[in-house]
Amino acid sequence: MPDSRPTASALTALRSGLIATLLALAAPVHAEEPASDARWVSDNLSTYVRSGPTDGHRIVGTLKSGQKLTLIGTQGNYSQVRGQNGDLVWILSSDLQAVPGQGERLPQLDAQVADLTGQLKTIDDSWKNRVQGMQETLDSRKKLIDELQARNQVLSEQLDQSQSDLRDTKARLGDENKQVMMRYMVYGGSIAGAGLLAGLILPALTRGRKKNDRWF
Repeated sequence: MPDSRPTASALTALRSGLIATLLALAAPVHAEEPASDARWVSDNLSTYVRSGPTDGHRIVGTLKSGQKLTLIGTQGNYSQVRGQNGDLVWILSSDLQAVPGQGERLPQLDAQVADLTGQLKTIDDSWKNRVQGMQETLDSRKKLIDELQARNQVLSEQLDQSQSDLRDTKARLGDENKQVMMRYMVYGGSIAGAGLLAGLILPALTRGRKKNDRWF
């Protein structure tokens, strides 16, 4: 019967593929492409913003890590952005990134992880059910094979016994035939002997009577 163990290796390969997919989704390079003017404050800072595109312009506020902005333009090392409140400010271009921050990506990744985990569980359960069904089929076939082998053993023993009985019967018939032949031979010999004696005695008796008849 075919072995069902390769199923476990296939399931392991499938899990590895799903894990690789999750890692790929977690990488920023595979994140959803933003609109060309969408920007986010880098995850690793809270940065100051200025009223103009140089370090000499006054600081007018701060932006928190992961905050979404709209890029208006760039000049030198600075970029002009519009905040969610509509204000226009300047920020170092190096403090911006073109992908959402972790705070925005993590819920999406969590949802994707949960969905993939559910799919993996469904696949795992499906494989387990298939393996269980295959195992039950193998068990039932093995049971049937065992029953057939036991039946074959019984029939083989019965055949051996029948052959032994047949040999004994043939031997008895041979002995009986010999005895019958011996009886026929003895009986035939007795008849032949009696006939021979009768053939010898009767003529002698007849001659004796003839001689006696002459005396009267």
